[in-house]
Amino acid sequence: MPHRAILAGVALGRDLPVAVMGALNVSPESFHAGSVHIERDDLLAAALAMVDAGAALIDVGARSTAPYGASTVGDREERERLARAVDLLAAKVPVPISADTTRPGPARAALDAGARVVNDVSGLRDPEVAALVCERGAGAILMGFPNEAPSRLSPVASVKTLLHEALERAQAAAIPDERIVLDPGIGFFRGESVPWDEWDTAVLAGLGELEALGRPLCIGVSRKSFLGAIIGRPRTEDRLAGSLAATAVAVWNGASLVRTHDVAETLDAVRIAERIRRARGTL
Repeated sequence: MPHRAILAGVALGRDLPVAVMGALNVSPESFHAGSVHIERDDLLAAALAMVDAGAALIDVGARSTAPYGASTVGDREERERLARAVDLLAAKVPVPISADTTRPGPARAALDAGARVVNDVSGLRDPEVAALVCERGAGAILMGFPNEAPSRLSPVASVKTLLHEALERAQAAAIPDERIVLDPGIGFFRGESVPWDEWDTAVLAGLGELEALGRPLCIGVSRKSFLGAIIGRPRTEDRLAGSLAATAVAVWNGASLVRTHDVAETLDAVRIAERIRRARGTL
């Protein structure tokens, strides 16, 4: 069935409840300090609290993938960080673990440790990652990472093109469509000819156009800088209300999975937006 996917047993898509994925980091350089949990007990407690709040998956990152500033974390360090975190969580957390990485070494280590989803913001530009996802039967969340040169297309058309290319790479690697979810990359397009807050708001407004790709959409707006630019909140700690507003719009416009640092609050916003969206079709 089109627009349906199953990520490690979590069903996503049209006419299904929107799922929330909790975002945790073991990378001190991550943009939102509130998401960083280095100590094992702290990390486990944070993950379990997210599950108790309603998270259907937990996404773990060991290297910042923020588009501003090159990460200095090497492959070995990312691999070791990610393997330790996933090994701990996969054994004790009752929902699937997703590994946020673009590199084959860390991806392999995470899958060996028990991760069941790979969240690749590069959209499988490394064929080794694509081969691993296929070989291990893992789910995949794929972003259309921006090209080096600014796009000449509109924000929605540009993202749609990049996501189509990511989907083609997945299909070429024999990853079944039903294990793929697409992410339009809110917050990642910083080098375009329009300001990033205009870009991100245009993409959120145009999510319906991305449904033509036939895959459920994962949206990550939590605490991101386009919100700060709109509401004048430079600190990530002050962007919860903006995150919830953007989440509600994303769900209204068709998001199936929401990645967030704030599971309980986000799930409330998701359920309200879902209920209103359903009522629209009954009047």
